[in-house]
Amino acid sequence: MDRTKVAEQVYKLSQSDHHLAPLVKEALDVIEQCLDSHGLDATSLSFNGGKDCTVLLHLFAGALARRFPREGAVKPIPALCIPVASPFADLEMFVDETVEAYNLDLYSCQAPTFSPALKSKGGTNNTASHCFRQSNVKGSLCMREALQMYKDTFPQITAILIGTRRADPHGARLSHRAMTDPGWPQFERVNPIINWSYSDVWTFLRYLNVPYCCLYDQGYTSLGSTFNTSPNPALLISEITTRELHLDPAASLTTSSLISPANALSEVMSKMHKAGVDGTLSTFLANTSGITKGTLAHESNGSLLEMGPKGFQFHTASRYLPAYELKDDSLERCGRGTISKA
Repeated sequence: MDRTKVAEQVYKLSQSDHHLAPLVKEALDVIEQCLDSHGLDATSLSFNGGKDCTVLLHLFAGALARRFPREGAVKPIPALCIPVASPFADLEMFVDETVEAYNLDLYSCQAPTFSPALKSKGGTNNTASHCFRQSNVKGSLCMREALQMYKDTFPQITAILIGTRRADPHGARLSHRAMTDPGWPQFERVNPIINWSYSDVWTFLRYLNVPYCCLYDQGYTSLGSTFNTSPNPALLISEITTRELHLDPAASLTTSSLISPANALSEVMSKMHKAGVDGTLSTFLANTSGITKGTLAHESNGSLLEMGPKGFQFHTASRYLPAYELKDDSLERCGRGTISKA
């Protein structure tokens, strides 16, 4: 990832007549103000591979290259990741790829209850790059302990850039900059894209061709644990694909003996019931040998059945649109909390 080119991209966009320009300029201004207050070596980025922090990383990389042409264009970017329980493998792979692409020095942790395993995540400070993984740790205590570990390991870090937006839980009342709560490790929390919408995020990523996690192309719109995240049902669509199945010619009826579409539908439905909804197509066809001509259609469980002169045609397909196709921003989190696993 050439950060100098990234800087040219994002600053050009901020000064254009594109509808995103004011939001991009605002975000870059907030990042620059943070660097004014804390400096290059005291500012870190929260990154977990999600779409929002991917936007923020791209903006931050550009701001660093623009502000510090020598150091900012090549120096590893300090970053923190607090993984969820049971993360998606594709998300972890994307994080690893992003570490490489943007040259992140990523510190990844959860609350420790056992001896930590050392894991380098890029950058030059390998001795300080630890990864603690525990599948049953949840809640704010984990977050607090993780931040305390980060503060203990990197005491020079005083500000963390976060990709929170107002539509996120607890995001409605946040401002661009605020200190952590009393009793928490003291960092300034900086929210450069707080005023961005879901659609703004996707417009930015696609307009600048920023790489993002492949799960978003599979209908996921908000990523969490595999325990509570599924593709967004608002993006589920049905498509018509045709598969023609021929009946045994010996079972064909003469034209004079054709039954009416209404009777055909009744008989086919009866035969489908006998075969069972989950029965095989061969079983179903074996029970419908008396119907070979005419047309009928039946939609059930996303399937369309049509009977033509040569046999039955099954039109069955459903898939999820990519995340950027979601038209209603308020439905962003509809795929969260819909899976329950032991």
